[in-house]
Amino acid sequence: MALLSFEKKYRVRGGTLVGGDLFDFWVGPFYVGFFGVTTAFFALLGTILIFWGAAMEGNFNPWTINIAPPDLSYGLGFAPLLEGGLWQIITFCATGAFISWALREVEICRKLGMGYHVPFAFSFAILAYVTLVIIRPLLMGAWGHGFPYGIFSHLDWVSNVGYSYLHFHYNPAHMIAVSLFFATTFALALHGGLILSAANPEKGTLMKTPDHEDSFFRDFIGYSIGTLGIHRVGMLLAIAAVFWSAVCIVISGPVWTSGWPEWWNWWLDLPIWPDQGVAYDTTGMATYGTEAGYADVTGGTE
Repeated sequence: MALLSFEKKYRVRGGTLVGGDLFDFWVGPFYVGFFGVTTAFFALLGTILIFWGAAMEGNFNPWTINIAPPDLSYGLGFAPLLEGGLWQIITFCATGAFISWALREVEICRKLGMGYHVPFAFSFAILAYVTLVIIRPLLMGAWGHGFPYGIFSHLDWVSNVGYSYLHFHYNPAHMIAVSLFFATTFALALHGGLILSAANPEKGTLMKTPDHEDSFFRDFIGYSIGTLGIHRVGMLLAIAAVFWSAVCIVISGPVWTSGWPEWWNWWLDLPIWPDQGVAYDTTGMATYGTEAGYADVTGGTE
């Protein structure tokens, strides 16, 4: 794309956090900056190490490449390169690349004279990654609790973590996160559908304005948050979804070690229920006393 006329006013010196004028230039449409250089360095090094690890495995199938974390026996120490040390270096490179990219966004925001909402939102994605591979393993005492780098191996790790806590979808923070992810996609789908409807009217009719869009939602749900407001809502829903997804995994292990269905026993212990001689078997399932014995939750009797 040709350089837009108004871009010239933003391609000015200054706004850098580190390096001054040294890296304060563009390559084509891309701003470089000191943190652009560190992003490229960490990303390239980490990618090369992944391919090198695949070569050491003798496996070049992109679906089955697996760069695994160290064995739990290594704890929080350094592992040999081919026994998890490679995973540790790649994790360091990935974290460095992500943080560098966020700081590069900060520099661009300073040049544009705008707020920091873009790097702020991206920092939540960084938080989710760091929670999985650094914070949770640190809290559990071993780097081996991080997820492996690979497609099938990563999916296996997700499945195994879910089964290790019986039914992971009973995790209350997971419930909140999933609900927020659905709410995000629903809200932005409504917004996208509205924009397409307004910008692509029937043949022979005029394109609609934001006033028409506001009127539609006032008629539809009784309130319109406005053209700017919907983007703020979308951002807040998205970062909240990512935040609670980080919470749901960081409490699984460091905070709660039993099966997540057992966490909900507090609901059955509330004093609002009538006294029916509630008892719990070894699996945490409730049984209710009756004259004929104990009836389990499925209606059977002993």
